[in-house]
Amino acid sequence: QVQLVESGGALAQPGGSLRLSCAASGFTFTAYTMSWARQVSRKGLEWVSEINPGGSVTDYADSVKGRFTISRDNAQNTVYLQMNSLKPEDTALYYCVAGGRSLVESGLGYRGQGTQVTVSS
Repeated sequence: QVQLVESGGALAQPGGSLRLSCAASGFTFTAYTMSWARQVSRKGLEWVSEINPGGSVTDYADSVKGRFTISRDNAQNTVYLQMNSLKPEDTALYYCVAGGRSLVESGLGYRGQGTQVTVSS
């Protein structure tokens, strides 16, 4: 079955950095656009970034553009999110999602259990 396991979330200071990882299994990873999304409690899922199956095309939400970088390793079935210049408003539960922005926003994409990122001094 589809499994997505996120890791790397932690408490970070404003201006700091974190790197999230997502290990995927149970589906043809190389055929899927992969996304990162985040959720603040009781709010909807916010699309953050996506990367195409080959890893050559990326897209970002305006709120993270220039600070976050998405990448993937198709040999390891893993997608990453490098988060720099963190802000308190980046605090959220971060998920990786099998699919692009439309699947994230529809709530229909497979996703893992999430990893918590807290940005606070």
